[in-house]
Order: sequence, then structure tokens, then C-alpha cells
Amino acid sequence: MRADRLINILTTLQACGRATASGLAAENNVSLRTIYRDIDALTSSGIPVYAERGSQGGYRLLNGYKVQLNGMSSVEASALFLSGLGDTATGLGLDAAILSAERKFAAALPQAMRNDMSQLRKRFHLDAPGWFNETEQPVFLQATFEAVWHKQRLRIRYRSWRREQTIDLAPLGIVLKGGAWYLVAQSDKNPRTYKISRILSLEVPDGSFSALADFDLAKYWEENTERLDADMHAEIAHVRVSPLGLQILPELCSSYARRKLTLVGELDADGWQEITMPVGSTHLAVSEFLRLGNELEVLSPESLRKAMRTTVQELVTRYAK
Repeated sequence: MRADRLINILTTLQACGRATASGLAAENNVSLRTIYRDIDALTSSGIPVYAERGSQGGYRLLNGYKVQLNGMSSVEASALFLSGLGDTATGLGLDAAILSAERKFAAALPQAMRNDMSQLRKRFHLDAPGWFNETEQPVFLQATFEAVWHKQRLRIRYRSWRREQTIDLAPLGIVLKGGAWYLVAQSDKNPRTYKISRILSLEVPDGSFSALADFDLAKYWEENTERLDADMHAEIAHVRVSPLGLQILPELCSSYARRKLTLVGELDADGWQEITMPVGSTHLAVSEFLRLGNELEVLSPESLRKAMRTTVQELVTRYAK
């Protein structure tokens, strides 16, 4: 709708300071000629848009012109910027709407509020949960949130897979992944990840800290997740699947295994396809592959093939009774 487009152009100019016609056309998915007409419409209605020529040119609003949105608190404005759904929003066709909404609010806010929202984006990251996963509510989630927001040091009693320990941390950010909350914090030279539900106790010692100037939470999380996935899928399985198995397998394996799945050679005379893919422990691999029944055969490693054979024999014995 043209009205929505005019508002988007206006708030883009106010939030960004300058925009080119080609950039506005691409963002609004219209032609350059349409953008020129829209700019004419804005100026005709009394909105002070002017053009600058040259390599650094584009459209600008006259200094001091503001779009006003009243009655919004800093907390409400910050919460709006937690609505970043990434690829999920794109898949639903909502990414442009969310971007437009953010700009409408940001453009009308005082600079201090804009700075708060920018800081919130730097310190919180959403890796959206999958289906059927409920978001947990750890006991120390709110206290952790406060420490991250106010750059307060933390002393926690933490239970890892191996042991319990007391750790002094400089909290850098919080991530919601698959319904679980994680704290990214610095305890020595490098940032580490801590599951908030495993925090047994929490103290906030006096004193704050200076956050890492170049720390990018979203980038850290992406790289850390890739490393963790690689560690959890340390073995490579060579399997043979039926035409039906070839359709089903990618839907049943993890997203990491799906990305690394590789076809080997051509289809055989029966229409079966050989595949290599990363797997976790032998026990987990057996559980995953048994879901395909007789649509899959493990070729190697021999330890996994033997484990499959043993499990199938045990099932036959059990159900023969």
C-alpha cells in the first residue's frame, strides 16, 4: 500500500539520515520511478525532503524535522528490539514489517533511548526454539539479565557435566536457544558459554567491568554452536539407504548432520544410495538409524554396524517371546 510505503520512506530517512533512491526502491520492492513519485508526494504534502547530488548524495530530511510517537517508555522500546526472529520472520514474510516497525519507533525516540536499544541488541541474542520445546525459566535468569544489562560482575556456583565450581565472570550476553537460556561470559581471556539452569547460586560483587569493544554476540554464538556440533558429531558413518530412506533421513537427523550429509557415487541397481554423514556416539547413532527400519543399512564403521546388528538381534529375541 502506498501509505505504508510513504511512512516507511519517511521513517527510514529520519532513522538513517540519508537514503538513495535505489536503496529505497530495493527496500520497498518498487521501481525508481515509483520512489521519485513518492518523494514528490511527500514534499507536496509539506514534508521537507530534499535531494543532494554527487557520490555521497541521496535524499535527506531538513534538520530538525521529527516524526512524533508519544507515550513509549525506554523498557517498552527496548523490548521491541527483542522481536528479531531472523530466518523465521523471513520465512513468514514478516521481516519487512518488523524492520518498518523498529524504524518507526526508533526514529521518534530520543537519542538516549536509541542508544539503549542498540546496547540491548548487542547483549541479547535469540536462536529460536524448535517445535515442541518449551522455554525453561531458570531460577537465576532475572538476576543474570540484570547483571548483563548493568555490566555487573558475577560470582556463580556452577554445575557442569564434570564438577561443581565457583567462577567469577564478566557477563557479555544472554542467548535463548531451543528453549534453554545460556550466559556468555568471560572468566579468563576467552568468552565461554554457561547454561543458566545449571547455576546453583549467584552473587553480584561490587564493581562493574568494561565489555569487550569488538565482541559480537551473534557471531560468537554461531561459531560456538558450529564447534559444539562438530564435537558432538565426531564420527563419520557410511550408510546405504533406499529411495524412501533417502527422503526420510534428512528429516530425522540433526541440522548439523543434514548440512554435512554427502552422497557417494550413483544409485545402485536397486535404487539405493550410499551416503556419508557425521554421527555422535554409537548409542545415539543406533537409535537414530533404527528409526528408518529396513530402509537403511550401515556399511561402516564396523563398530557401528556391529552395534546395529546386536540391537536388532536383541529386539528379535525380545519380540519372539
